[in-house]
Amino acid sequence: MKKLYILLLVLATSNVFAQNDRTKKADKLYNRLEYVKAAEEYQEIAIEEADAYVYEQLANCYYNLFKTKDAERWYRQSISEGNKKADVYYKYAQMLKANSKYKEHNEWMAKFADAKPRDKRAIAFNKNPNYIPQILAKVTKFEVKNSEINTKNSDFGAISAGNSVYFTSTRDGGRKYGWNDQPYLDIYMASYDGDGELSNAISLSDDINTKYHEGTVSFSPDKKTMYFTRENYYDGKFKKDEDGKGTLNLYTATMSGGEWGNVKSVPFNNDEYSVGHPAVSADGKTLYFASDMPGGLGQSDLYKVAINSDGSFGEPENLGGDINTEGREFFPYMSSNNTLYFSSDGHLGIGGLDVFAARVKDGSYGAVRNLGTPLNSNSDDFSFTFDEESKKGFVASNRDGGKGSDDIYEVNLINPICDVDYVITVTDKETGAVLSGANVILADDQGNSVGAKTTDSEGKVVFKVECDKSSQLEASIEGYVPEKVDVNSGDNPERSVDIPLAPIEEIIEEEVIVLNPIFFDFDKHNIRQDGAFELDKVVSVMKKYPNMVIKVETHTDFRGPASYNQRLSERRAKSTVQYIISNGIDASRLSSEGKGESAPLIDCKKCTDEEHQQNRRSDFIIVSKD
Repeated sequence: MKKLYILLLVLATSNVFAQNDRTKKADKLYNRLEYVKAAEEYQEIAIEEADAYVYEQLANCYYNLFKTKDAERWYRQSISEGNKKADVYYKYAQMLKANSKYKEHNEWMAKFADAKPRDKRAIAFNKNPNYIPQILAKVTKFEVKNSEINTKNSDFGAISAGNSVYFTSTRDGGRKYGWNDQPYLDIYMASYDGDGELSNAISLSDDINTKYHEGTVSFSPDKKTMYFTRENYYDGKFKKDEDGKGTLNLYTATMSGGEWGNVKSVPFNNDEYSVGHPAVSADGKTLYFASDMPGGLGQSDLYKVAINSDGSFGEPENLGGDINTEGREFFPYMSSNNTLYFSSDGHLGIGGLDVFAARVKDGSYGAVRNLGTPLNSNSDDFSFTFDEESKKGFVASNRDGGKGSDDIYEVNLINPICDVDYVITVTDKETGAVLSGANVILADDQGNSVGAKTTDSEGKVVFKVECDKSSQLEASIEGYVPEKVDVNSGDNPERSVDIPLAPIEEIIEEEVIVLNPIFFDFDKHNIRQDGAFELDKVVSVMKKYPNMVIKVETHTDFRGPASYNQRLSERRAKSTVQYIISNGIDASRLSSEGKGESAPLIDCKKCTDEEHQQNRRSDFIIVSKD
C-alpha cells in the first residue's frame, strides 16, 4: 500500500546529519521516492563507511516499504551512532510495535514523549502507556476474510457501488514504479459470482486509468458521479512540484452510456501539495479527503469541503485536532449513520496504520476509537468502507498470511462499533464508603433488565453499552434504600456513574415508611414496574427489622361508583401485600385495608389526570417496630 497513497503524502525527512558526495546517488533516488533502489545504494555505503545519517535513510526506505524488521534494525543502528531525533525515536517505536515487541515499543515511546512532550502522540501515550493490551482485549467487532479478488500484487480500496465493487490494484503489470518496484495502480470494477465471491475484475476505461497512478474512489448518492484520485496528470500533462515529485489530485467523472468519462479536476487541487482519498457523505453534500497542504497539524490531515447543489465546491476545512495528529491520517469514509472512519498512525494503535472511528454529531467529533482486532493488526490496515444496513464492508491490509503485498479483506460486523463502558461505583451516601456486594441491574430505557452484576471490593461494576443509548441503573444492598438513576451513554469510551445509597433508616419515620408514591394504572390493581421498585424498599426495611408489622392502605381516585372503588382498593391492597410476601416477608407481619375514594390526597371536583393518579396510591403504616 505504501505507494500511491502514502508515497505522495510522505514529507521529506530533514536530517541533522549532512548529506555528502558519498550519498549523492542514494539521496537522489530517495528524494525521487525510489526506495528499493535507494536502499540498495545505502546498503553499499553501509558496508564500507556509514554514519547515523546513512543508517537513518536506510531505515526510512524500509519504513516506507513497511519492511518492519529491516527498518527496526537500521533505526537501532542510527540511534547507536548518536541520532537523537524525536522523529527517529517515534518511527523506531512503531517498528518495534509492528514486530510485536510491545515492551520495547513502550520504552522508546517514553523516550519520544520526553523528547517531544507537546506532541499529541506523546500526550496520548503518557495518558495511557499500557494501551496495547487494552486494544488487544477489546470485544471483537468484526469477522474478516481474505477476498477471492486478491492477487500476488497490491489490491486495496474496495467500495460497494450498487451491485459492483470498485477497487485499486497493480494486477495488470506494465510500467513499474520506483517506490517498491511494483506496477502503477489502476481502478478496477468487480462483481459477485453465483457463490457470492468477488470475481471478473475489469479495468476502467482509458478516460479514467492512465499510465500514471489512479486510486481509491467514492460516489455521489445516485452513483452517477465518481470522485477519484490520480497523480497530477490532466489534459495530457503531468505536473511535478518544485522538488520534482508528482502530487495527488482529486478528479470527478460522470457516468454516460455505461462508461465513466468527462473527467474534471476539482478547484482545490494544487501542484505543490497532494489532495486525495475522496469520501462522499451519505447525503452527497460533503466531500472528505486527505491532504498535506500547508497549515495542517501533521504529515497528512483529513479535510472536508461542501458540495453545492450545482456541483461546485466550497472552501476546504481541516477536521481539527480531535481527528488529526502530528502523524498521518488517511482514507476517510463517512457512513450513513454519520460515523467517520479513517486510518492513522498518529492515534494509539497496534500496528502501522490502524482503522479508527469517530461519531459526528452537530458538527463536532466524538471520541476516536480504535476498532481493535482482527480488523486491525500489527501491520498496516486501511481503506475501510462499511455499509451500515448490510453490516458488511471491506478493509485492506499488508498483514502476514495474505496473497499479495496488500490484500482486500471482506468484513462482517458482529458487535456494535461504538460502545461505552459504564463504570459504576456504589457507595454509602452518609460516609462515602464503597459498598461491595451490592446488586446493580442495567435496564434499557423501557425498564427491561438487560444485565445484572455484583460490585467488587472497590464497590465497582462495569457494563458495556452502545453509544448514545438511554439506560436505567438500579443499585441495592441489604440495609440500604435501593436507588435508580437514568443515564445516557454518550460516545466517550468510558462513563463513570456514582450511585450513593442511603441507609434504610432514612425512609423510616415514626409512624410510616416514606416511599415515592405507589401508583396504579386506571381501573387496574396489578403492581407496575415502578411500584415494584418502591415495594422492594419496604421488603428491605422489614428484613432489617424482623419484628416490624406493617399495615398497607390503598386508595382510588373519584372516577367510578364509590362501591366499585372500594372493592378496587381492596384488590390493590391485597396485590401489594402479596408482592411483599413473595419477597420473603411472613404474612403474619402484614395487614391491608382498602380505603376506596374516602381519603384523597387531593380533594378536587374536576381532577386532572395527574391529580387522579396522585389519589391512586398506597400508604405503609408502621403498626409496631419492636
